[in-house]
Amino acid sequence: MLELMHKGGPIMWFIFAASFLGVEVFLAKLYDLHRAQIRSSDFLKGIYNILNRHNIVEAVSICEETPGPVASIVRAAILCHDEERPVIAQAIEEAGLAEVPRLERNLTVLATLAQITPMLGLLGTVLGMIRVLLVIEQKAPLVHAGDVLGGLWQALLTAAAGLAVAIPAYAGYNFLVSRVEAIVLDMERAAVDILAYLTGPTRRPGA
Repeated sequence: MLELMHKGGPIMWFIFAASFLGVEVFLAKLYDLHRAQIRSSDFLKGIYNILNRHNIVEAVSICEETPGPVASIVRAAILCHDEERPVIAQAIEEAGLAEVPRLERNLTVLATLAQITPMLGLLGTVLGMIRVLLVIEQKAPLVHAGDVLGGLWQALLTAAAGLAVAIPAYAGYNFLVSRVEAIVLDMERAAVDILAYLTGPTRRPGA
């Protein structure tokens, strides 16, 4: 491994650092999204059971103890349970707007790595070919294969390394985006459900 890094030249170390960063960001974000995604239907059923007993404090406490944006949206709605529908809807919208950027945080890092690592590989390839041409120019007309192998190794290794990092980074980015979209969909469904519950004619807590 170290021999390949050495043959690839200094660009290889930048690509290696990018791969390490990509793995770290992906795993951290995957863990965050795993914690953020809950069974919203089961969670809402539990909240409704508590609200049916007119226990607002307990419902808010459970929302605060439950991780994820769905719980935050439900909490915001419950805190305004005695307000009119537009006020509750506004509170839900504001809570959702605050949660979405948290879900999307650091996703741009993976997208950026997927874009720049092939360019780093291309830069390494160009530098390797320049190295080959310099050797040919200096040693022409008696150029041996060993004289140009260093530049060829650098050109090929950096190109391969750049693609090897970019492909999983792009795939990981798309996977995380799909998880975020699923959570946002859960948020929207929970927002509609809790709003309908709190503003319904017969199920509003305290009514």
